[in-house]
Amino acid sequence: MQLPQVNPIGAAVGKLAQRLSAVESESLPVGKTAGRILAQPLSADRDSPALDVSAMDGYALRIQDVHGQPLPVAGTTPAGSAPALLSGGTAVQIFTGAPIPQGADCVVRREDTTESPDQVTIHLPVGELVAGRNIRRRGENIRQGETVLEAGRALDCAAMAAMASFAPPHVRVHRRVRVTVLNTGDELAQPGEPVEDWQIRDSNGPTLQTWLEQLPWIDFVGRTRVADRPDVVRDALVEHTGKSDAVILTGGVSMGDTDYVPDAIRAIGGEIAFHRLPIRPGKPVLGASLDGRLILGLPGNPVSVAVTSRVFGQPLLSALAGRRPQPLRPSVTIQNPDTKTLDLTWYRLIQTKDQGQVGFVASKGSGDLVALAQSDGFVEVPPGQAGPGPWPLTLWT
Repeated sequence: MQLPQVNPIGAAVGKLAQRLSAVESESLPVGKTAGRILAQPLSADRDSPALDVSAMDGYALRIQDVHGQPLPVAGTTPAGSAPALLSGGTAVQIFTGAPIPQGADCVVRREDTTESPDQVTIHLPVGELVAGRNIRRRGENIRQGETVLEAGRALDCAAMAAMASFAPPHVRVHRRVRVTVLNTGDELAQPGEPVEDWQIRDSNGPTLQTWLEQLPWIDFVGRTRVADRPDVVRDALVEHTGKSDAVILTGGVSMGDTDYVPDAIRAIGGEIAFHRLPIRPGKPVLGASLDGRLILGLPGNPVSVAVTSRVFGQPLLSALAGRRPQPLRPSVTIQNPDTKTLDLTWYRLIQTKDQGQVGFVASKGSGDLVALAQSDGFVEVPPGQAGPGPWPLTLWT
């Protein structure tokens, strides 16, 4: 019997995620929780709707009274008012979201009536006026005590609508994950500084900082340049793992004589879960843990950093944050496919075009900053495959 193939990237991420400890929770006022990760389920504190309400602007009435038209208008019920009492043989003007008057069994839209200051005529056949027409019933969305949001949900704008409607004054959320970026390399200069021909300006630090600061559940501690010396790399790891939940390094993870990161991780007691995976770009990527914290070593080339930070960093930081696993990525079809294949997973830069089209970006490799800047994200092409896809898509924003 042929066993199903195991995705080595997913297996590597899963293995390391199991070694990480989610950050602790804290209690915050509900209005201060936007963007955070919910630490416990949110249950509805009341039915939704809390009582029968009108789904339309119109007139609340009893169906049996429509035969005696026109109907006197006995009052108006706006949203936010207590339910009125409907007298037989009359109608009550009502607005969307307002409570249904006691005794009414139907709401007729204004568009289906002729109105005058004190009476209304209904233009619908009586046979169409069924009980419950244009009425949202109490509890039809959710009942009191039922779960609205599961623990691990990121409190985005959609979730905050439920938080505002159902949450108590204070809610437990996971605190933000503290992340530090260490850029290794003696050849690095700061962005904007004059450089010699043998130097390069640090692009990886700003790339990672921009990405991390887009995540509201991340506390970006800062980024530091680290010299290519074993003791310096080791000391930097000791310092920053002591005050961060995750340390992300760039460079120093390959097989060169100055690639000191793997040995430095072992020297401080870290456990390496994976190192060197069948991917392009980013093959030297390294993932490790230290007492439940994350150490992620990314290759030094800028395209590798951008790609592996999303492929590995995003799910691993999510595990630290207490965020529940995310659904599968959407897939897209490439408009300018080719026949190129690799015997490993290939993350290819893409650019979105007019009418929703997506095309490959011409790239000269993992050091091609220009191609990276022209891209909107990347697709994942499995080993040995080519063509238009569809392929799973990751966007930078």
